[in-house]
Amino acid sequence: MWIGLTLDAVLIVLFAAQGRTTHESGMDLGGLLFTALPFLLAWAIATAVTRPHRTWAQIWPAGVVVWLVTVAGGLALRVAFGGTAALAFQWVTAGALAVLLLGRRAVTALILRSRRRRRS
Repeated sequence: MWIGLTLDAVLIVLFAAQGRTTHESGMDLGGLLFTALPFLLAWAIATAVTRPHRTWAQIWPAGVVVWLVTVAGGLALRVAFGGTAALAFQWVTAGALAVLLLGRRAVTALILRSRRRRRS
C-alpha cells in the first residue's frame, strides 16, 4: 500500500515539475512545492476518504474518486493560493493526472493479479 501511495505523490510532484519546466518557471524547491502543494493536499484528502488500505490498487470507484477530487480540489486550491487555472490548464491537468493516477493503479492491479496467479 505505501509504495502505491508514495508513487502517487511522486507522480503528482513530477506532473508539477514537468509543468514548471514546460513554462520555464524554474526548478527551485520552493516553486516546485508551491506548484505541487494544491494537488498533493487534494490528493491526500481524497486518498484518506477512500480507505487506501483497501483501495490503493483499485481503479473503480476509488481511483476515479481520487483522480477527480485531486483535479477539482487541486485546481480550486491553486486558485485559492493565488495561481491561475485557465481552461486549457484544466484539461491538461485532468488528462495528465488521469494517465498518472489511474495508470499507476492499472499497473498495480496487473502486477497483483500476476502475483496471485503465480501463487495458485
